[in-house]
Amino acid sequence: MGTLSTAVPVQPVKSKRIHSIDLLRGTVMIIMALDHVRDYFHAGAFQFDPTDLSRTDVPLFFTRLITHFCAPVFTFLAGTSAFLNGTKKTKKELSFFLFTRGLWLVVAEMLIVTLGWSFNPAYPVLILQVIWALGVSMMVLSVLIFLPQTVILITGLAIIAAHNLLDAPPSESTSFLMATLHESHFFFMKPFSVMLGYPVLPWIGIMLTGYGFGRLYLPTFDAGKRRKLLIALGLGAIALFIIIRSINIYGDPRPWSFQKTAVFTFMSFLNTTKYPPSLLYILMTLGPSLLFLAFSEKPLNRFSEKLVIFGRVPMFFYLLHIYLIHTLAVIAVAASGHKWSDMVLTGWVSANEQLKGYGYSLAFVYALWIIIIIAVYPLCRWYDNYKRVNRETWWLSYI
Repeated sequence: MGTLSTAVPVQPVKSKRIHSIDLLRGTVMIIMALDHVRDYFHAGAFQFDPTDLSRTDVPLFFTRLITHFCAPVFTFLAGTSAFLNGTKKTKKELSFFLFTRGLWLVVAEMLIVTLGWSFNPAYPVLILQVIWALGVSMMVLSVLIFLPQTVILITGLAIIAAHNLLDAPPSESTSFLMATLHESHFFFMKPFSVMLGYPVLPWIGIMLTGYGFGRLYLPTFDAGKRRKLLIALGLGAIALFIIIRSINIYGDPRPWSFQKTAVFTFMSFLNTTKYPPSLLYILMTLGPSLLFLAFSEKPLNRFSEKLVIFGRVPMFFYLLHIYLIHTLAVIAVAASGHKWSDMVLTGWVSANEQLKGYGYSLAFVYALWIIIIIAVYPLCRWYDNYKRVNRETWWLSYI
């Protein structure tokens, strides 16, 4: 860790875009779309949780498991990108940008993203998920960037390591403050309800840690040394996950247990908690992601060039894919004999009673996912080019 505490250069650092960061971000964005297609199209999504070992099967479980990488990786890299953005701005400029972008993300989650999930202009429920958590984390970071970077890194790591001390059994009497910080909860209120799916405390820890690791990507940092550090940190996180998970006492509110087969026992071992992300969940996802960064820092090929495009326009892709998936789901639900209006929702899609009996196979989900990714690629490439040509247009940095 001593290497990370070197003083930041006072003068702005001239830097080029890091392809490995965009490649990892683009990869997890595409994987994220698979989970959302599953939410809106898979028959099992309306019957049980895919991580419920008493009802799931191996393909479905791992389809869900791989998507666990998306939110922590995206939040971690948002912190890293904030640090790199700060090499071209003063602290005050960076603070203002992070606060205003964070505030925009919170508003966008409530008004634009929620509408995409529900297609219900009456807003019977506000769905606060990853974009909300990113926004709040950015606003917190906008205040903390005036502290030494080492302090920010240590604070982030401490939150990640210790926040499971707040674990408590689910309760109907959960306060809104506690739900905001650490306990996922659905609040039934008037004139609208709130689905608080992403308590922000651990996500703040992940973003602060990502900001602290941003120094590894300064142009002055030796690439070979960075690669060795990323490998060591990635393997260390994986090893720590295995050790803590094996002890089975701390780090996740859901202990693993022996199951009917060795494969299901392994699934139980990997079945960590996302809402909120536990220490073990974070280690399990960020460890391999650091290894990805270590081994992907090389010239792009024809395939990786396309993945990078998605990583350069994450918010644009996020909004686009939600509205496209839901639009296709309206068509699919009508084609399956339901009313199209059954896809106008009052809560999370799988919790709507009118959709019981609707849904398609997992093979259908994978095929549709591939079609959607191919379909949105030209639009993402167009928007990436538009941003490059219009670099001085201030609002483009918010989308």
